[in-house]
Amino acid sequence: MNYKLQYKKWLEEPSLLKEEKEQLKKMNEAEIEEAFYTDVDFGTGGIRGILGLGTNRINLYTIRKATLGLANFLIKENELNGVAISYDNRYFSYIFAKEAAMVLASQGIKSFLFDELRPTPMLSYAVRHFKASAGIMITASHNPKEYNGFKVYNKTGAQLNVLEATKVMEEIKNINSPFNIKTTDNDLIKIIKSDFDDLYLKEVESISLLNLKREIKIVYSPLHGTGGTVIPKLLEKNGYDVNPLLKQMIVDPSFSNTKSSNPEDNDAYIESLKYGKEINADIIFLTDPDADRLGVSVLHQGKYHNLTGNQTASIMLYYILSVKEQPDGFVYTTVVTSNLIKDIANFYHKKIGETLTGFKFIGEQAELIKGKDNYIFGCEESYGSLVKDFVRDKDAVQAVYLLSEIANYLKINNKTLIDYLNEIYEKFGFYADKTVSLTFKGIKGLTKIKDIMKHFRENDLNLESFTISNKIDYINGHVNPHNIILPSSDVIKYESEDGFIVLRPSGTEPKLKIYYLVKDDALTKAYLKLENIEKELNKIINLV
Repeated sequence: MNYKLQYKKWLEEPSLLKEEKEQLKKMNEAEIEEAFYTDVDFGTGGIRGILGLGTNRINLYTIRKATLGLANFLIKENELNGVAISYDNRYFSYIFAKEAAMVLASQGIKSFLFDELRPTPMLSYAVRHFKASAGIMITASHNPKEYNGFKVYNKTGAQLNVLEATKVMEEIKNINSPFNIKTTDNDLIKIIKSDFDDLYLKEVESISLLNLKREIKIVYSPLHGTGGTVIPKLLEKNGYDVNPLLKQMIVDPSFSNTKSSNPEDNDAYIESLKYGKEINADIIFLTDPDADRLGVSVLHQGKYHNLTGNQTASIMLYYILSVKEQPDGFVYTTVVTSNLIKDIANFYHKKIGETLTGFKFIGEQAELIKGKDNYIFGCEESYGSLVKDFVRDKDAVQAVYLLSEIANYLKINNKTLIDYLNEIYEKFGFYADKTVSLTFKGIKGLTKIKDIMKHFRENDLNLESFTISNKIDYINGHVNPHNIILPSSDVIKYESEDGFIVLRPSGTEPKLKIYYLVKDDALTKAYLKLENIEKELNKIINLV
């Protein structure tokens, strides 16, 4: 794409506002190139990018274009039962959500639009509840404040599958211009009011396994996002002593009172930990802005310990399978999630489904087994899980509710989640895991990431601290041992007898993600081994 030509087209576009043209004129050459060298990418789940003007940015025009592409897809597929729409706290989220509804209305398609921000899992639930043909979530999930996005769901409540996403991409590409796309504000736009919360929360309450006296003290933060609309009232209604961190309960697109909007980052916990120490809370929960991911910090022997996504998921699965007998069925995991999930599932004689990274694949599998088998649990390492599949995406509201129950159950028995985790390790082996994100910004960064992946495709990984037993390159697809056909993905996995290393470019950020898993007979030994492996791999990456 000729970025200079695209920039000129935007500057000369009659429908652009005067202030928008002034913003374009203030761009320097590098900013123009970054904003116009390509179209913002519609991946297998939607678009996500930096806010601003340009073809490679999230703005009113790219949102309208994406919505019209979705509308054209739905019309061709004769899927005309409407589109559920929700949004988070980010800049322009409500504006983008309303614009999407108005684009759909102009094409004769009704929408179900939340009147206030609500979590991603509630959007998934709304698609299923209203028997809608699709869903749109305006969110950039856990990304920094400069981002926003447009996540698309199919009629099952899961994110678009690969074939559907490809068709929507084609429809978007067939739209010549993002300008002068029709919008209509009429009665095809149906408003979802706050009483809808009760329907969803009643389903969440159904995941409870034990009803015991409430003993624990909880600190909760939505990190300025959507979780604050439903999680405190859910916990309060069910008798928990929940203490919301008030300065992060404010709906704020600037994320003014947190250093990070991502519960995977330790910086996200700074204020919650201060508050937790003040009131001697037993557990701290953080949900990301669209409340599909959950971070957990546990008070143990006088100190707070932040759990990884793998640890949290392992605790939840072990509790579900050990406290109450479950029917035969599937536990779903991903190619980058800890092998401990498989160990626990195997011990309790449950079937395992392993998918690519991205909860859309777990949501897709839940639909495929409907009426044939039972969904028991699904998780991925990036702090996401789904306890019951009345939702078809990861659901931090369910996770908070179940982990509150687990922490409460353990406190009654004079234990913490750390004690529980150690019991799991004693039974199945001590797993150390770590996810590293290497950021490479801009056009040069994308080239660097491609060079690194090319290097590892063409060369063996020779590390003193890691003995390879198997290499899997998912670029041409893969049929895993559980007979799930995995589509092509830019992922390379090196397996050893006691763990793995996985390299995967992020689909939503300019990052290369590296996943490490090591098993040993003691946790300290496992983490030491992991540290050595990471040092060796970093030396190779720095030379590429």
